[in-house]
Amino acid sequence: MRCPYCSNEDTQVKDSRPTEDNTSIRRRRACPACGGRFTTFERVQLRELTIVKGSGRRVPFERDKLMRSVQVAMRKRPVEAERTERMVSGIVRRLESMGETEIPAQVVGELVMEGLRTLDDIAYVRFASVYKDFREAKDFENVIGELSSTDDELDD
Repeated sequence: MRCPYCSNEDTQVKDSRPTEDNTSIRRRRACPACGGRFTTFERVQLRELTIVKGSGRRVPFERDKLMRSVQVAMRKRPVEAERTERMVSGIVRRLESMGETEIPAQVVGELVMEGLRTLDDIAYVRFASVYKDFREAKDFENVIGELSSTDDELDD
């Protein structure tokens, strides 16, 4: 593993332990060249996934990109980072277990919407506004109306 500080390629693992949800290994590393310390995470990757965009363009799936988009929607919301991490890990597991190597971007978007809906209504609306390309206030009203009708059904 290359040192992020000095780019030395010979770093040493000082400590390894599973994460709380047992989906990855957390490794503390040290660089003998500059003395820098950093943490890496190792995850199982069942297969290489490719996302097929609406335009037909194919791009490699990036878990970090998915996490960043979820974090943007969750910004300043009272949801623990661990719950967000579990949601993203669950989405990745579902994508990998679909048995397909090429997945439409729409499937990923729907899984994120489904996950955010259970975590936080505001994050759900934020993500929906970008994902569904809202153009006017009525678009927000429609999504909020959907949330309200679902909440009413759950209360009954």
